[in-house]
Amino acid sequence: MKALILAAGYATRLYPITRDYPKPLLKVKRKPIIDYIVDKLDQIDKISEIFVITNSKFIPFFRRWSKNLPVSKRLSLVDDLTKDNSSRLGAIGDIDFAVTKKKIKDDILVIGGDNLFDSGLQEFLSFAMAHKLSPVIGAFDIKSKGKAGHFGVVKLGPDNRIIYFKEKPKDAKSSLVAMCLYYFPKERLAMIKEYLRQKKYKKDATGLYIDWLRKKIPVYGFVFGGRWFDIGDHKFYGRARESFSHTI
Repeated sequence: MKALILAAGYATRLYPITRDYPKPLLKVKRKPIIDYIVDKLDQIDKISEIFVITNSKFIPFFRRWSKNLPVSKRLSLVDDLTKDNSSRLGAIGDIDFAVTKKKIKDDILVIGGDNLFDSGLQEFLSFAMAHKLSPVIGAFDIKSKGKAGHFGVVKLGPDNRIIYFKEKPKDAKSSLVAMCLYYFPKERLAMIKEYLRQKKYKKDATGLYIDWLRKKIPVYGFVFGGRWFDIGDHKFYGRARESFSHTI
């Protein structure tokens, strides 16, 4: 299994601090957000290699970051060759770029480089292995349908199969939201290109791909406990720094 960390966005909602600096390298308790992700991935025996996909503007920062990173697995950087927000490939475009560029033919675990949470990944992957031919997403209950509308909203059936997914709905039907954490079995990787060939779909939001995918094949959700922060804007970054400052 390969792991892919998405770190190619330009984080315009966090300007000015991310205008010339990548969001995943912002610090929480004196440690870059992405370090917490790498630490979790490094503990998973099934993962043989970690890829970090970034862009031409920010890859020098990641090169410096990775030089002295204490990680036991092989870690490689992938440049998606974009230089600004207007030319970005989007999350799905970046997944496809990395899979193609690195000729990945294994199962992949995809995680957003701005995901900060305190649960481990072993239970998630055990759940995924029990649904071997199906994609699985990480989900989190934020306990508020009003706040859920800022994310991709998920509803699960009794077997944890996704029965509803809507990206940033005005009227959320659930307080369960997607975390930008995905397991894609190797048998389903070709479906990414199938999705991208249909020009009417956006490449940016992974939730749009998951909604398309679940209508074609079974897709399951695993609900995480603990705490989770999607570092999307200044408010969430401030909350994450406050919440994790004494405990992580």
